[in-house]
Amino acid sequence: MIYILIAIFLWSSLGIVIRLSGVPVHLLIFFSCVISTSIIGMMFSKKKYRKEIPKGKALLYLLILGPISLANTFSFFYAYKNTSIANAVLTHYTAPIIVAFLAPIFLKERLTGKVLIAVAVATPGLLIMLDVSVSEFLNLLVAGDRNTGGILAGLFSGFAYAILIIIIRIFSHDFNPLVMTFFLNLIIAIILLPFAELTKDFSSALWAFAVMGIVHSIIAPTLYFRGMRQVTANRAAILGYLEPVCAILLGMIFLNESLNYKTVVGGTMILFSGYLTISEKVIGNRQ
Repeated sequence: MIYILIAIFLWSSLGIVIRLSGVPVHLLIFFSCVISTSIIGMMFSKKKYRKEIPKGKALLYLLILGPISLANTFSFFYAYKNTSIANAVLTHYTAPIIVAFLAPIFLKERLTGKVLIAVAVATPGLLIMLDVSVSEFLNLLVAGDRNTGGILAGLFSGFAYAILIIIIRIFSHDFNPLVMTFFLNLIIAIILLPFAELTKDFSSALWAFAVMGIVHSIIAPTLYFRGMRQVTANRAAILGYLEPVCAILLGMIFLNESLNYKTVVGGTMILFSGYLTISEKVIGNRQ
């Protein structure tokens, strides 16, 4: 589970890199994927890594990771652009609820009482932390303006995120995490290639491409894929609630963003749900 937690913490810093870089998101994603595939590709020049690459039909399975991940990312950022950040984050993190229903069907995972309690605590905790009014949220959903499109995009990103967690859980037992990371980033880079261009800010954003390429596109996903071998999809999804909490804390440290009591209360509830998730894993190991 420690692999999942480290990956979540690393991903939570993504907003800071995006904010400070000043580069369009699709370019950040493209060039970070180019850097990550180049680095991992050089590692594959060694036989011990190259032999881990699957062949035939197994390789085709890996190719679906990229499009689903890209759909998740772009719909999430579309939501960011067209509705409030709070609404975008809230809808994106419907994923744990979706996973709670899908995991028993596709993964035969048992839906335990602690998992249900963790979701029941974390979801209102997220509402409180983001200071979202349920009635206002529902009004925006049916308003028929750009907020509606943003909220629907956020819900789609949550669904894509849930599907991605399910697929990663299935694949993590059969494929090397580094191989999964390589093909995930390779397919994303290929899809975004027609939209890539060198801007006047390219040289000043090299640090952002490097950080995202190494930290967010190699280290974090590789750790996450490795952790998914031992952690159920439900637990991984619930631990994902910790990402916005970490992002807020990092925003305070590096961007001087403010902290209010609702953030503290909601964040505490999410941390408690994370504790429930981790403690269930510990108990499960003892049995």
